[in-house]
Amino acid sequence: MGSGDGGEPMVVARGLGKTYRVATHRGGALGALRGLVDRSGRDVRAVDGVSFTVDRGEMVGYVGPNGAGKSTTIKMLTGILVPSDGEATVDGLVPWRQRKALAARIGVVFGQRSQLWWDLALVESLDLLRHVYRVPKDRFAINLAGLRDLLDLDPFLATPVRQLSLGQRMRGDLAAALLHDPAILYLDEPTIGLDVVAKARVREMLARLNRERGVTVLLTTHDLADVEHLCRRMIVIDRGRLLFDGAIDELRRRFGPHRTLVIDLEDGDPAPAAGPFCPGVDWVRADGPRRWLRFDRDAVPAADLIAAVAARHRVRDLTIEEPAIEDIVRRIYTEGMGTP
Repeated sequence: MGSGDGGEPMVVARGLGKTYRVATHRGGALGALRGLVDRSGRDVRAVDGVSFTVDRGEMVGYVGPNGAGKSTTIKMLTGILVPSDGEATVDGLVPWRQRKALAARIGVVFGQRSQLWWDLALVESLDLLRHVYRVPKDRFAINLAGLRDLLDLDPFLATPVRQLSLGQRMRGDLAAALLHDPAILYLDEPTIGLDVVAKARVREMLARLNRERGVTVLLTTHDLADVEHLCRRMIVIDRGRLLFDGAIDELRRRFGPHRTLVIDLEDGDPAPAAGPFCPGVDWVRADGPRRWLRFDRDAVPAADLIAAVAARHRVRDLTIEEPAIEDIVRRIYTEGMGTP
């Protein structure tokens, strides 16, 4: 699935698969020694026939639990790994066959690893990367000026990387990944370890980067709030297989059929009786004057429910909560793709 402008997709994966050979041996030192020389073992299918496309300028969340195959997929799409079967192109290039040419067109940010030199000032690291990517000096000056504004780098450009906060280092790594004008940016846990304020800032910068520069983004993360803030589309993978590929709203509709109306009652309003409120609606929780009502999104129009509540109770405030994406994805993992 893709949602771009109809041009050639940035990423095309067809039946992409990767199988590892894992040695098996009995426990103990002797078993370990045999494992060094014994070529027998078992095959582990890390990625199993995954197919999808990512359009130019699209931001897509690629999510799954640990061991789902996310990192293996990204390594194949960056040319680090050669797939066991299937095919893929990134910006028209076959990653594992044209890795050097592709390196000039992609940017990669790993939340737990940095491509910066820890003992150098950030600006010196960026200047070294200019030579690595062979960015012309005038182009580097233009790009750096734009990134200083976009990522607000000036307060710590002269600071050694080892002295940067996590949020500052992440902004430095984003600058490093963008110096050479990549067509696509791979983000692996870009907000891991950041506090709430730093996360919000990084998300805002990524959204602006995509909006103003049209950079394609493939985001892998365990923080589904990142996906919700940045992406309209999510690909869910588990045990190497693609489970879902579509709009986040569609994911909610299929696997999160219930919404929640949260109401704050005026002081003195009698608490509603426990049990069903009306067909398709239930009181599910109470905390002081606040009440939570769960309702079926298809059977009960939100406007009708709000009118019914207002007719029976004095309401100070209300809001509608959508099901958390994290809960929906957990449900897919545990229940599979059957009819919700």
